[in-house]
Amino acid sequence: MKILILGAGQVGSSAAYHLSREEANEVTVVDMRPEVLRELQDRLDIRTVVGHAAYPEVLERAGANDADIIVALTNTDETNMVACQVAYTLYHTPTKIARIRSAEYMGAKKLFMQDAIPVDVRISPEQLVCEYIEQLILYPGSLQVLEFANGRVRLVGARVDRDGLLVGQKISALKEHIPNTEGRIAAIYRGGKALLPDGDTTIEEGDEVFFIAARQDIRVFLSEMRKLEDPVRRVVIAGGGNIGVRLALALEQTNQVKIIERNPERAKTISERLNKAIVLVGDAADEELLLEENIDNADVFCALTNAEEANILSAMLAKRLGANKVMALINRPSYAELVESGSIDIAISPQQVTIGSLLAHVRRGDVVKVHSLRRGAAEAMEAIAHGSENDSKVVGRKIEDIDLPRGTNIIALVRGDQVIIAHHDSMVETDDHVIMFMTDRRKIEKLENLFQVGVSFI
Repeated sequence: MKILILGAGQVGSSAAYHLSREEANEVTVVDMRPEVLRELQDRLDIRTVVGHAAYPEVLERAGANDADIIVALTNTDETNMVACQVAYTLYHTPTKIARIRSAEYMGAKKLFMQDAIPVDVRISPEQLVCEYIEQLILYPGSLQVLEFANGRVRLVGARVDRDGLLVGQKISALKEHIPNTEGRIAAIYRGGKALLPDGDTTIEEGDEVFFIAARQDIRVFLSEMRKLEDPVRRVVIAGGGNIGVRLALALEQTNQVKIIERNPERAKTISERLNKAIVLVGDAADEELLLEENIDNADVFCALTNAEEANILSAMLAKRLGANKVMALINRPSYAELVESGSIDIAISPQQVTIGSLLAHVRRGDVVKVHSLRRGAAEAMEAIAHGSENDSKVVGRKIEDIDLPRGTNIIALVRGDQVIIAHHDSMVETDDHVIMFMTDRRKIEKLENLFQVGVSFI
């Protein structure tokens, strides 16, 4: 698949990294900064083109005339939209994905149509990160909460502590502990290494466990892994940028929200947009300010400024001063791994959250949703099974008879309104939404092939 990525910023570079690792993809990156492209080309097996992402001549040199997908990820909404328009008008590019940051554009649905601005998929990293944090706040104690089947099923990651009811016991004991619920442990990471769990696997303190369950059953499953935490009431947000304001708007009706912004003019602007949240002018790394605002009573402190070093420092300070849980927005994967092993509870990577939205549109077969996990090493995917027993490798077969790549589990089937937690003898039917967890994403091509019907289905 020929993929053209416009923009080599943090999101664009992350997309190039993930997509170029798959043998079936031929990736070209366009950016105006030759030094950034040189650094990318040293690390990745990609082509690079220097130039303005929306110029026809630049797109021509980049190979837009026969590209399968154009992914416009520059920092400017207008550039991304014009690039998609040029690609559609001149080259009839089949799939056009654009990063749109402005809520004003995102809200104008009629704007993005083939006879207007031909963008097939709009991605807002800020909105995706905001929704990601909302889920973490809704289910305290979780490390990741990922939605499938329009929210009917959720995959939750949690760190096991000594107060979990299942600690020291086999997974098979789950049926006795919570007999009237359906769920399944999809994967366990112990000491950073993936285990393939079965009923005889014992849960140990410190394990990172991913389980799938219906929305109403998540808290009872969390109680098996760790002591249940009280619902979040008080939230402090550091940073009044796009993400911080979106999060405050999403939470202020149900939570006590304070937002700290350094710039007085920006603070005034966002205070006019918010209804209940309190806006404070100051530095989130100011110990006196945090003490004055009773940070020790905060259930969650979210450091969401544009400077990751400031996020790390303010989150560490808030934790030391008594905040119950702290999260920090961190762009560099190496930083994220370091801080999560220290006093910061959750490091949020915008690239990690965003990349799944892109992967869902470059996968072969009918893939509905993709979530990238554990810094891109693992993946959770929702695909639709098509065809019949005669021309499909999954339809009409029991899960135990499907030739899944090693490290891949089918963990749930969604059939109409019915959610079926998958077992070895569960049968896959046509049009089922099949939810899978893959601990080794290098096997993705084999998994994609399973969901292609005959030789012509793409």
